[in-house]
Amino acid sequence: MARKKDPKTDVPDSEEDTPEIEDRDAELSENSDVHDALLDIYKDVEKGFADQWERSNDQMDWWDIYNSKLNSHQFYQGNSRIFVPIVHDAINARVTRFCNQIFPQSGRYVEVTSSDETIPHALMALLEHYVRKTRLRTKVMPALLRNGDVEGQYNLYITWTKNERHVVWRSTTEPIDGTEPVETIQQETITHQYPDVEVLADADVLVLPQSSDTIEDALANGGSVSILRRWSKRKIKKLMKAGELIEEEGKALCEEMSKPRDASLQPSKAKSATDAAGVKEGGKHALVYETWTVLNIRPEDGGEPELRLCRAYFGGEKQVLGCKRNPLWSDKCPLLSWPVEKVQGAFKGISKIKPVATIQYQANDAVNEAMDSAAYALLPIVMTDPVKNPRIGSMVLSLAAIWETSPNDTQFAKMPALWKEGLEIVAACRSQIMQTLGVNPSMLTQQSSRAKPSQADVAREQQVDILTTADAVTNVEEACLTPMLNRWVELDHQYRDTDLTVRSFGEMGLRANMQVIEPVQMERKHHFRWFGVEAARNSQQIQQQIAMTNVLRGIPPQQYEGYRLNLVPLISQLVENTFGPRLAPLIFEDMARQMPVPVEQEHMLLMSGFEVPTHQMDDDQQHLQAHAQLMQIVQQQGGSGGALKKIQTHIFAHMQQMARKQAMAAQQSQMGGMPGVPGGAGPGVAGTPRIGAQPGQPRFQAPPGQINRDQVSAQSGGMPFLRQRG
Repeated sequence: MARKKDPKTDVPDSEEDTPEIEDRDAELSENSDVHDALLDIYKDVEKGFADQWERSNDQMDWWDIYNSKLNSHQFYQGNSRIFVPIVHDAINARVTRFCNQIFPQSGRYVEVTSSDETIPHALMALLEHYVRKTRLRTKVMPALLRNGDVEGQYNLYITWTKNERHVVWRSTTEPIDGTEPVETIQQETITHQYPDVEVLADADVLVLPQSSDTIEDALANGGSVSILRRWSKRKIKKLMKAGELIEEEGKALCEEMSKPRDASLQPSKAKSATDAAGVKEGGKHALVYETWTVLNIRPEDGGEPELRLCRAYFGGEKQVLGCKRNPLWSDKCPLLSWPVEKVQGAFKGISKIKPVATIQYQANDAVNEAMDSAAYALLPIVMTDPVKNPRIGSMVLSLAAIWETSPNDTQFAKMPALWKEGLEIVAACRSQIMQTLGVNPSMLTQQSSRAKPSQADVAREQQVDILTTADAVTNVEEACLTPMLNRWVELDHQYRDTDLTVRSFGEMGLRANMQVIEPVQMERKHHFRWFGVEAARNSQQIQQQIAMTNVLRGIPPQQYEGYRLNLVPLISQLVENTFGPRLAPLIFEDMARQMPVPVEQEHMLLMSGFEVPTHQMDDDQQHLQAHAQLMQIVQQQGGSGGALKKIQTHIFAHMQQMARKQAMAAQQSQMGGMPGVPGGAGPGVAGTPRIGAQPGQPRFQAPPGQINRDQVSAQSGGMPFLRQRG
């Protein structure tokens, strides 16, 4: 399959060389056969959402439990209205631990495997930038993990977003005639393009048939993937202007929204979330089905019909808002959906709250009964004989009160403290919920049950925590994060503007532009994988690799005949794991990629305001002449002073490099053509660590009588100090 040319960047040699690219913007619903097929699909989608209505309604109850909201499931109806946030604390503990495991402190999240043994460091750095641009750590992943625990399903929708900013700044121009600099006001439109990751509620996602294993399996077997959208009139008009919706159908939908109607019976997780935050959501919206399905499409040239993945919008029973081919070049559905715990025979999973919901309700009933009992137990009961004490009305509880009655005729009683038994029931419910949800004491901001936990207890809790956490985050990595990275690469190839990337990322963006991946090789030449989980799980792997490197270096070559020792891949991986994809190619340079930059590209970077370094293989004389001509042109056109300073600095760097080359050539000629070997401290020099040695904490002599660190931690009630063995 040949690569399809982009009309914006690829210029054909002649009209005969221009391939016929299918029109992905062509409206397909105008065909009567396609329109009838879409109406049949709508009936299946409507029935599918009705079939999962009970599941969606239960999920609203699970969200009430997480949001600590009392509902009709409580058995006890008394004066107290207290909700014990046991499930809320457990899920937040899981989300915090899983996020820290997925995003390690090293800051390296992406790993790539290449078929030609090359590592695209610049493209990896660009993906790391997309991680920060999409706010994956703070916005997406906590919401995704929280939705997964409450609803039992992870749902991500990946698209590409583009927005513009109109910036204005002051600039100073230096005239040629030597007069005073002139300050001018300049403006520019800056376009930002990056992936957009949306977390979807499980109640708004439908996959048919519901017994499919994956989305690909559902689409391949004639099924569909539908997402329930809630659009306002402004959103509908925007899509009509962009050509995504048929104008007539869009206007009809807006008119239908203006009519009075009953509230939708479809459960809305967004409304539940806004209500929990104390915000009342107002305004009308239209319920639209965004459905992805495979349709039998006849080509425009009249050939045989072919099955193609299409995206359709439904506004009602007989209202098709629009249908087009998949706009993505990768021809994949942008939805990623995977259950938290896979159940054979069902696409969706079971909520983590469902097994502990009744226990949470029992804890709420127990604490409310206990608090009602405590209200009576805290008030005294006065028992008196009304015959012997006719002045009962004057017996008022007040400071320095005087009761005109015999002490023998009046006694005080106390209600039994039943609230203690109630709190014991709550503690038992808490323990069971934490055990069911896999939350151990090390995941919470509290101490263990023992006042002074031993090192064995702490190590055991940490080992259990590592095992349970690794199992959960591995599911997220394989089902969501790794496919998401591959979708980012595909979207970047389709939508990213090369010039804007160079302006935004300088030399790194230039290298990313050089490492172009053909569409058909996106899953063959390079395979991208989320590395954050693996980096946090194997934090000691780098030390083991360093130790094994020393062992390999000590084996004589004659003991592995037929093989040769190549440490370059190992060293490259060590440097990349330690310093990340941004610094690794600068620290451990690949000579094959360190080619000199052409003068034209240097001019482009200098005019954009970047500092361009010189290269050893540059023809300094040629570069000096070209840069001098560029500086004259900039001065004649009245360019900015910043660009002139960058050009002057770069010219001075070329002059220094040319002087160093001349001095080095003169030195080599004096020494007979043999360059000198730079000296340095070897392994035997004092103060230099051995090869492979790891930095450790300095040891010092403690003063007499100082308390040991282990005893200090134990006496203070905290965890004991864990010694690290080298």
